[in-house]
Amino acid sequence: MLEPGTLAPDFTLPATGGQEITLSALRGRPVVLYFYPKDNTPGCTNEAIAFRDLYPEFAALGAVILGVSRDSVKSHENFKAKYQLPFELVSDTDELACTAYDVIKNKTMYGKPVRGIERSTFLIGPDGRILHLWRGVKVDGHAQEVLAALRKTLA
Repeated sequence: MLEPGTLAPDFTLPATGGQEITLSALRGRPVVLYFYPKDNTPGCTNEAIAFRDLYPEFAALGAVILGVSRDSVKSHENFKAKYQLPFELVSDTDELACTAYDVIKNKTMYGKPVRGIERSTFLIGPDGRILHLWRGVKVDGHAQEVLAALRKTLA
């Protein structure tokens, strides 16, 4: 069970910008790892824009922001360009990180059961340990809440 103080599960996955992201390679910096259901959907777009708009403040604290969904890198590239996202989006088509972080859930959409990503965010410290986690995230005010938690842990 993931909880504050546990080591964040490592992964290496393809990302935007032709990169391959290995979480453990980011040690030494705080990481905001947010999982979202799908590119170009209203809630996911609003969440990405909120992190985009606060990006300078996260960057000033040395933090890396990574968005993760099951979409392809090509879909991510289009989403990133459309909304001018200054951070990388990670493609988890095989659900490796999604499974490690236990964000795949059975949900009901339009009355039908579906398997999807439960919107979740993990604030990971420079030592690779989880500092804070949010599950079942509501988008409004969430990016500000993550920024406040980051400031508090670095104080």
